Amino acid sequence: MAVIAMTREMGTQGKDVCARLAERLGLTVVHHELVEHDIAERAGAPESEVHHLLEGEASLRERWRLDRKRLSFYTSAEILELAANGNVLIRGWGATYLLRSVSHVVCARICAPLEFRINVLMQRQGITNPAIARAEIKRSDARHSGTMQRLFGADWQDPTHYTIVLNTSRVPIEDCVEHIVQLVESQTFAETAQSRTALMDKVIESRIRGVLSKAFGISIVSPAIDVSVSAGFATLSGAVSDTKHIVEAIRLAQTVNGVKGVESKIAHISFGNY
Repeated sequence: MAVIAMTREMGTQGKDVCARLAERLGLTVVHHELVEHDIAERAGAPESEVHHLLEGEASLRERWRLDRKRLSFYTSAEILELAANGNVLIRGWGATYLLRSVSHVVCARICAPLEFRINVLMQRQGITNPAIARAEIKRSDARHSGTMQRLFGADWQDPTHYTIVLNTSRVPIEDCVEHIVQLVESQTFAETAQSRTALMDKVIESRIRGVLSKAFGISIVSPAIDVSVSAGFATLSGAVSDTKHIVEAIRLAQTVNGVKGVESKIAHISFGNY
C-alpha cells in the first residue's frame, strides 16, 4: 500500500502536486488539521492550542502551557498509525522526518526559489505588493522551522530527509506528479515483509510508549524507561527507583497490540545507601 510523506513550501504549488498525486494514486490526503482533535485529546491539551503550535502560530503563553514532549510524542504516534494503514499521503507535520527510514515510504519535498514563490502567492491571493508576499512567505518558513525544531529537533530543509526534492520553478506540476508516481510504483519502493515489519515495529514502540506514559507520565517514560522493538519483540531498558514500575511496565507492554514478547533490561536504582 502506497505511503507518501510530503513537505511543501508556501507558494511552490505544492498543494496542487499533492492533490493531483492523491487523485492519480487513489490516496487519502491527511494534514494536521484533520487529526488535531485526536492529538489534542491524547495530549490532554486544548485543540486550538495544538492547532496554533502545529501551524507555528502559538503564542508565548501557549508554548509555555503546552507540554512539548507530550505533543511531540502523540503527533509522532498519529503519523505512524496513519502510515501503517497505508494508501495515504501525509502532508507536513514532520512525517518525512519520522518515516525517512522506512524503505517503502516515499518522502518528497516541493520547493522553489523565493521570487517564484512570491509571484505564485501574489497571483493566488491577489496581492499587489511583492514585499507583503515576501514577508508572508518568510513568516511561513520561520513558523515551519520553529515547529519542527520544537517537536522533533529536526531541520525540515535537510535534503537527507527526502527521497526526492522537486523545484516547481523548473519542473511543472504534472511532471512532479509523474516523478513521484514512478518512485511509488517502482520495485525499489515496493512494500515488502521486511519494510512492513520495520514500520510496524515503530508503531508498536509508539503504542508501548503510549500506555507507559499514560500509566507513569512522560517524565518517567522518557528518559527513565526506553523502548525498542524488533520484529514485534519489545525490549524495555533504563533505570527506575521503584521496582513496582518495572513489573507494571512489563505487564502493560505485554497488553499492547502487536507485541510478541517483552524483555526487561530496566535497572533498579536504590538511593537508600546515600
